[in-house]
Amino acid sequence: MNNWHDEFMAEYHRQQILDQADHIRLEKLAFNPRVYRPGVFERTMFNFANWMISTGKQLRRRYEIPSVDCNNSPSGSFAR
Repeated sequence: MNNWHDEFMAEYHRQQILDQADHIRLEKLAFNPRVYRPGVFERTMFNFANWMISTGKQLRRRYEIPSVDCNNSPSGSFAR
């Protein structure tokens, strides 16, 4: 006679089972001893990015305008 309660409890138990299955899947994933090993593409992109960074630093150092201290001019005057 009270079908609503039976349907509610069935849905509640179904949700509990799904939560337990999700929890078990996450536990297996967390305790998996597999170590991440990047593939060829990942290693290539990592090395390429590091090369671009080091090249950019070298180019910036090579072509950077040196800063000049204008407060200490050799003649004491800025007019020439």
